[in-house]
Amino acid sequence: MRTGPPIRPVVIAHRGASGYLPEHTLQAKALAYKMGADYLEQDVVATLDDELVVLHDIHLDRVTDVASFYPRRCRDDGRFYARDFALEEIRQLSAHERTNADGSLVYPGRYEGEGEQFRVHTFAEELSFIARLQSDGGRPVGIYPEIKSPAWHLSEGVDISALFLDLLREFGFESHSDPVYVQCFDDQELIRIRNTLGCSLKLIQLIGENSWREAKTDYEALWTEDGLQRLSSTVDGIGPWINQLYRIRPDGEIDNTGAVARAHKYGLAVHPFTFRKDDLPQGFESFEQLLQFATHELSVDGLFTDFPDLALPSPGP
Repeated sequence: MRTGPPIRPVVIAHRGASGYLPEHTLQAKALAYKMGADYLEQDVVATLDDELVVLHDIHLDRVTDVASFYPRRCRDDGRFYARDFALEEIRQLSAHERTNADGSLVYPGRYEGEGEQFRVHTFAEELSFIARLQSDGGRPVGIYPEIKSPAWHLSEGVDISALFLDLLREFGFESHSDPVYVQCFDDQELIRIRNTLGCSLKLIQLIGENSWREAKTDYEALWTEDGLQRLSSTVDGIGPWINQLYRIRPDGEIDNTGAVARAHKYGLAVHPFTFRKDDLPQGFESFEQLLQFATHELSVDGLFTDFPDLALPSPGP
């Protein structure tokens, strides 16, 4: 059990400084680096020509103008899939703030600027960009990439995990001590990555709700003693939804569920998602209250946030 003052959690810039600039753009990553984030997150999906691009979803339509450029290229469900477009086609698109299906903004009040051009870029381009940021800025920063929907990609004819690990090796990321965490919602894929593909990098099991259908993984089973113990034989930590780590009592007070302590018992780091000042979890009245609870009551080891500047200590005088 931990004693003494709380340790500052590692701050992971969720899709970059996405509370201020469109998610996963290089501009959002540069801003997060300038703010002092410890890690920059990348979500990785595959294109028609097996290139790896940085997008949160396997779809393009909520964050780009793909429907205007290629109106007849959607699938039967009305969605535009990155896998259906070659990289050079995706390069023609403009990226923008995330929207809902009806075109309204998911987070009204975020970036509203005009004139700046945002684009989708490759995973390799981002890794090169981050290397330049470190060279110019003189401060190290880690990467925190997620392999998106590996089983779906395999059904589409591409082993995204193998391509992903090959690219990381090209950039020198191979050792467990390297400043990288590889995350995925699919528990069986993480086992494959560790044991079959021989990956020595730090691995994070993302834990959502079964109703989200992120993978065939039974997330409720992962929270059991047996589940956490099994995870500890494969991964270095877990990335749970913050709502899974607390409960609200009938009197409105917030209680710790003990989930973080149970994970720590098996040597698992805990990096919950997602800390947003404009989308607070139920029961919290401010970002500061949420951060205080996560740090002092839960003792999380890291956290994903759209607002990395708010999660870091204020600079001294």
